[in-house]
Amino acid sequence: MIDSILTLVSGLLLAMGCFFMLSGAIGILRFPDFYTRMHAAGITDTLATFLVITGLMLIAGWSLALFKLGLILLFIFFTSPTASHALARSAQHSELKLQSLWEGTASNGRSQKKISTKGSEPDTAMEAADVSR
Repeated sequence: MIDSILTLVSGLLLAMGCFFMLSGAIGILRFPDFYTRMHAAGITDTLATFLVITGLMLIAGWSLALFKLGLILLFIFFTSPTASHALARSAQHSELKLQSLWEGTASNGRSQKKISTKGSEPDTAMEAADVSR
């Protein structure tokens, strides 16, 4: 009875860890700039690793493997956020800027249009047609 509950809980933790790893990978691919990508990688990496190792610890039982997994978990718990902080700090010192929402592009369904806060003239005839609507 207890073994089946432990197996179920560990399977659930492993599945949740895999989900968070996948969502972090999607975040790295989809987010626009370095800082948001780093945030997606750092947060989901720490959480997903915590869930996966906790699930493995439940499967391992009382053994040397449990102790080793605990040490790995403790190591990752301190080093992953520290590495993310060091990356963000070095990016800030190298003057890497955030990508502003107003400087990006927006999709209007047919073409990409540059969003500008200035009242300048459109660059192309397609943009002039889009602005006139």
